[in-house]
Amino acid sequence: MSEFVFFNDGLMAAEDARISIYDAGLLHGVGLFETMRSYQGVIFRQEDHLERMFRSAGELGFIVTQKREEVAGWLDVMLEANDLRDARIRLTMTRGSLREVREDNPGQSVMFATAAAMTPYPAELYQRGMTVIVSDYKQNPADPTVRHKTLNYFSRLVALQEAQQKQAGEAIWLTTGNFLAEGSISNVFLVKEETLLTPPLNTPVLPGITRKAVLELAEEHDMAWKEERLTIQDLLDADEVFLTNSIMELMPVCRIERHAVGPDKPGLVYKKLHDLYKRAVEEESEK
Repeated sequence: MSEFVFFNDGLMAAEDARISIYDAGLLHGVGLFETMRSYQGVIFRQEDHLERMFRSAGELGFIVTQKREEVAGWLDVMLEANDLRDARIRLTMTRGSLREVREDNPGQSVMFATAAAMTPYPAELYQRGMTVIVSDYKQNPADPTVRHKTLNYFSRLVALQEAQQKQAGEAIWLTTGNFLAEGSISNVFLVKEETLLTPPLNTPVLPGITRKAVLELAEEHDMAWKEERLTIQDLLDADEVFLTNSIMELMPVCRIERHAVGPDKPGLVYKKLHDLYKRAVEEESEK
């Protein structure tokens, strides 16, 4: 059976999808992407993902030719065509072919999406907690792309590979000013004296969709939380640490290299938010 993908303005077999060798995303990493997760055939927070992508495209000067509402519809059609319910979806947008860019033609965006059956993180990580490293690489607040989910992801993947070589699951980045930023593929939360802490967006960090959901849940359930500039010492002194992204959801961190976080097991604040997030997923996935 053919795998179906969304490409520009419709559905097609994966083997028929083609992109120009002159595409700006391929040649220069000029593009954006979103990684989404569907539950029971419903993409969780799909509108938030599309809002982030289209907002970034506008801020970075893309000429977007696809309509947001149509993209949302095609993603649902793609899931149905591939008979997928619990799935991982990757949506990509590029500036398009550089050969088409002229003074009278700024070029047209290219957009495509793929989907695959969801392979979750191992259950034992949620039970025992993940080990992370602190990367030697630094996040530059002056980089105009750092708040956006761009295709230029190589440095993040190098840091993540180094973490994996050290038997860790994520690499935590600091800024050039030595403030806590984010993971290579995740946002970071700390808990100190039962208060939830996370770096503010202007650190700068990626405005994560799961990050946003966690803060909404904390607010709705009267949990103390702050966006605050944090340091490596705050990270090491935290009672709890956890990471968020759309695929891992909420992941407890119990070891920062050889340093144990709190009692070296997932904490109570994490567990409460994890349960609330699971409940929100179930409620929003009901058709």
